[in-house]
Amino acid sequence: MTEPLKTLPVDVISIQSQVVYGCVGNSVAVPTLQKMGLNVVPVPTVMFSNTPHYPTLYGGALSDDWFSGYLQGLHDRGVTEQAKAILVGYMGGPSQAGILAEWLTRLIAVRPDIQVIIDPVIGDYDTGIYVNPLMTAAYLDRLLPLARGMTPNCFELELLTGRQITDINSVIAAARTLLTGRTQWVVVTSAAPGSSGGSENELRVIMVTRQKEQVFSHPRIAIYPKGTGDLFSAALTGYLLKNQTLPAAIEGSYGDVMATLERTRRYGYGELLLHDR
Repeated sequence: MTEPLKTLPVDVISIQSQVVYGCVGNSVAVPTLQKMGLNVVPVPTVMFSNTPHYPTLYGGALSDDWFSGYLQGLHDRGVTEQAKAILVGYMGGPSQAGILAEWLTRLIAVRPDIQVIIDPVIGDYDTGIYVNPLMTAAYLDRLLPLARGMTPNCFELELLTGRQITDINSVIAAARTLLTGRTQWVVVTSAAPGSSGGSENELRVIMVTRQKEQVFSHPRIAIYPKGTGDLFSAALTGYLLKNQTLPAAIEGSYGDVMATLERTRRYGYGELLLHDR
């Protein structure tokens, strides 16, 4: 009698958008995590031809039946027994968020050690809200209480907390209101962009934990391809799984983003270039 075949080793289950062309969502998270030597299973929430800033767009959200089936399939195959982290990004709508929240709740009940990292993708200052407007409440009510850590940008932090962000101290105060339940840390990207005390040529990332806060600054590279937040959250997840401290993981992640932006600018592309040609 032959022994049963083993389940493939999986480090990260990445649940977010996917595009045919471009580098956002799983289309950037998967190669980023694989480059770090981690095995990743991508679960798409939407499948688009490209991001919506192009003149044409095709595709849409996965049906609730398909989405819930994909998650159930991971349980059926034994993947959820061994995955070390769940990375959550762009969601297709509030109903998906509800399905995912129920799945995560069941998983956390048997795997309280699993890292759940959520990038609450809602929008940004230059684009406004680009998801279903009900997703802000869905994140707050259903998903964020299940997160060990989260990576909102400053615009998203304002929406999630209902607070106006004017400077570093207001970023920290707003982020602290999200440190409830399981949540141990909030890392805010593009933090306090209009505040004084910094240079127009730099951006900030602000880490807030239950014990402390820390401000990181990095150069501003004046190109604006989509997907930098997805790259950051994927790299951060990877560095944490490599047993880096949170501050070291943040430094490594924005270092990766800066290197990718420099490479993209050098070649003149409109989408992130993840590797040298």
